[in-house]
Amino acid sequence: MTSHRARIYSNTALAAAILALPFAARLRSIHAAAAVEAKPAIANASTTTQKDQTDLSVTVYNSNLALVRDVRQIRLQSGVAPLRFEDVAASINPATVHFRSLTDPSKLDVVEQNYEYDLLDPQKLLQKYVGQEVTLVQREQDGGSTKMVETKALLLADTSGPVWKIGDQIVTGMTADSYRFPDLPANLYSRPTLIWTLDNRGAGAQRVEASYLAGNMNWNADYVLTVGRDEKTADLNGWVTLVNNSGASYENAKLQLVAGEVHRVTPINGREYEQLAAVASAKAAPQFQQEAFSEYHLYTLDRRTSIQNDESKQVSLLTASSVPIQKSLAVEGQPYYYRNNQGIGNPIPQPVKVYYRFKNAVNAGLGMPLPAGTVRVYQTDSHGGTQFAGEDTITHTPKDETLRIYVGNAFDVVCERKEMDYKKIANNVFEMEYQIALRNHKDEPVNVEVREPVGGDWEVVNSNYQWTKLDATTIGFEVPVEKDGTSTLDYRVRVKW
Repeated sequence: MTSHRARIYSNTALAAAILALPFAARLRSIHAAAAVEAKPAIANASTTTQKDQTDLSVTVYNSNLALVRDVRQIRLQSGVAPLRFEDVAASINPATVHFRSLTDPSKLDVVEQNYEYDLLDPQKLLQKYVGQEVTLVQREQDGGSTKMVETKALLLADTSGPVWKIGDQIVTGMTADSYRFPDLPANLYSRPTLIWTLDNRGAGAQRVEASYLAGNMNWNADYVLTVGRDEKTADLNGWVTLVNNSGASYENAKLQLVAGEVHRVTPINGREYEQLAAVASAKAAPQFQQEAFSEYHLYTLDRRTSIQNDESKQVSLLTASSVPIQKSLAVEGQPYYYRNNQGIGNPIPQPVKVYYRFKNAVNAGLGMPLPAGTVRVYQTDSHGGTQFAGEDTITHTPKDETLRIYVGNAFDVVCERKEMDYKKIANNVFEMEYQIALRNHKDEPVNVEVREPVGGDWEVVNSNYQWTKLDATTIGFEVPVEKDGTSTLDYRVRVKW
């Protein structure tokens, strides 16, 4: 009975296997056909280059980031087929790429996306031919002439150097004047390329847009403040300096600049993925227009421009004449008020800082939100020439805010500081007395702002100049000094800790 059942099971399995053979053969045939069709599909992919561009816009952030919108008029195959999108930035972030049809978006879908950045070079080309035959070309002397000798060789490996099989021998250390390859491997590209597998159910001719974030593009603002001889007014010129190291050129592009702190996601698994926040703007300028949007400022150049790769470009941002300014001199006390920083009986010199102040207001000839940047100050001398006087940086400055530019230390106004007394009044109460001497060697009187830091629970016991509590830890004084004169500030504070 058991033997009979075994024979039945054996015959059934054999019959199933015989019936499955044609199906398996058919399945192998289908897979083979699909593989054969897949190769030409990549090889016959539609290709679009910069020549197909109909519009291009670049928005550059002052955080080494740019948003590129590339619009092209192309022809697409019907059904599911690949598209090579060439001439993109080498610093592209593939995770941020967005592709869409502007002609008929509902009938064009992206099935798959690849970013190919394995770029063609001689060493990579050689590595791609491991396991294949290559022609080695060598120069040989034949009498008084030179001839080129070609040798067919199988490349077995290419790690520390190529290993060849020539005939029945394995050869290493063999040099060649050149290599000849029968074809360019499909997975090597002459330039960074985006490859989409598209499902096109619409027209063959379509207008499409690809947008993406790219790194290695940045901009900053530079300002020139030219102060008049009387130091009452100044001319202000602003420039945008744009640096493009993204690995691509942008021809005839609409240029926009975003000023503000755009939030970006921290690196994940060794890769940095940026998150684009909303952008905003500003007001009219000679070449840039601005509009308010979200919490940033967006400056739009009112003409198109070309931005070449590895280029630094400057564009005028603003021009303002006869801006009212104020010059001020300031002494800022030692930061650690509780330290007895002695000069062994000698006063301690302190710098007298020079500042220019002006308000970013419409009635001052300005009123445009000013991006962060460097302000370089020049002044007219007695001969009508312009001399460099110093520089400072500014943060993003909205309209109607005051800018304070530090240009250096005064030469002819001298400050010396002494701690005259230090007394313990109680267990946690102390009194300190300071003397600040100001000497003016200029041929005109000056006013010096003296700012003294103090901590704890404090009060001014006495002072020979009017004092102001600027904040919880700062006392302010205004000290006038006559030309070729000296003024001495004496004040005493009681501090409780």
